[in-house]
Amino acid sequence: MEDNNHSGKHKANTPPLGGRGVNDTSRSGYRAANSPFRGLGGADKILIIDNYDSFTYNLVHLVNECGMDCEVWRNDQFELADVAAYDRIILSPGPGIPSEAGLLLDVIKRYAAEKRIFGVCLGQQAIAEAFGGSLLNLGRPMHGIATPVKVVDENEPLFRDLPGYIKVGRYHSWVVNPADLPEDLHVTAIDENDGSVMAVRHKKCDVIGVQFHPESILTEGGKKMMENWLNETP
Repeated sequence: MEDNNHSGKHKANTPPLGGRGVNDTSRSGYRAANSPFRGLGGADKILIIDNYDSFTYNLVHLVNECGMDCEVWRNDQFELADVAAYDRIILSPGPGIPSEAGLLLDVIKRYAAEKRIFGVCLGQQAIAEAFGGSLLNLGRPMHGIATPVKVVDENEPLFRDLPGYIKVGRYHSWVVNPADLPEDLHVTAIDENDGSVMAVRHKKCDVIGVQFHPESILTEGGKKMMENWLNETP
């Protein structure tokens, strides 16, 4: 979830990436559920980067519902090298913009070529900025609003066995700017009303993002989306 403390257009000033009950979420991490890293995705180790957002725990619950465990680290309380121990990385929603979110952009730039990454809301925005894109500030923030999303790539694994139109929960005041969408990012879903970018996939790396919240009760088929991602193999 975001606040609306910024206006207009934003582009990260760091170089883009080229080519290719809950306990404390401190550097030591929080391990959810019981049996470590076993479930739909086999032995994959899952890390959730918490961008200081309450929806992070809904993501934890969603992963657990899919039969998987995960650990949660706050975005400014870990060493970048430690992420190497994980197979899948979920980038949580959060306030503000990606450049204000600790090591969020650095995680994408360092690990996009070798890890499976799933960005949610702020996470998708960070993916766009990490690869050289920019963001647009909405004139009207979307906070707790359900809107229809159109799946524009019927072969997108995230939306497998889901309808072509999905009602999703949105909590954001920024969107990925379609005018300078990085060439390596492919749009897989859009806002049915205004064409805003609602989901992307990298063409070379195993990186996807959604602007909406699959973990929200406002989103239809959110659990199925997470299952699809956890089941996805190269």
